[in-house]
Amino acid sequence: MARALVILSGGQDSTTCLFWAKHRYESVQALTFDYRQRHRLEIESAKTIANMACVPHEVMDLGPIFQGLSPLTNLTRPVELYESVESLPGGLEDTFVPGRNILFLTVAANRAYTADCDDVVIGVSQEDFGGYPDCREQFIAKMENALQEGLDRRISIQSPLMHLNKMQTVQLADGLAGCMEALAYSTTCYNGVVPPCRSCHACLLRSRGFDLAGRKDPLLQRLTAGV
Repeated sequence: MARALVILSGGQDSTTCLFWAKHRYESVQALTFDYRQRHRLEIESAKTIANMACVPHEVMDLGPIFQGLSPLTNLTRPVELYESVESLPGGLEDTFVPGRNILFLTVAANRAYTADCDDVVIGVSQEDFGGYPDCREQFIAKMENALQEGLDRRISIQSPLMHLNKMQTVQLADGLAGCMEALAYSTTCYNGVVPPCRSCHACLLRSRGFDLAGRKDPLLQRLTAGV
């Protein structure tokens, strides 16, 4: 019986990956990391979404391990705000957290091994702006190889969004039963505020994705309705 562990941040991409996995595996469970992130609201989102998906869910407390330069973990630094996607600077984004996906995948592999899962699913995409080096296909392939070398059985890393832009991610979510409903409770905003700031790197990409896909963002629809 194929089993998968999904790294569920509570954001748009990981939520889509969770419902993607539910359509492809006999058994799915979710893992969320608390690393003292600025957008801690995503942890509550992950709890809600895992409950909506009816999957077992673990929240692992990593403590302040990623303290440093990124405004996502250094609360003395503000998150950069932009007028539009076109005004994004390109290159390595200020919100990059060094080593985050390296540690996430390592710990997720441990939990997957313990739960006898075949695959770890992560919602990274090298098509996104930001140039995050730990979201590239090359990194995922090498990380998978390292895990296989360090374990006595194979655990694969699946990254179904790797070659999708945000518009295509919305289109994928739209075809997964229950996913759009769950996205109404997701947290993408790097400032972790409700309503979302709609000006940070993550908010702008999410907004453009829904616009290009010709769909209304279910999160904004829910907030507008006051639900």
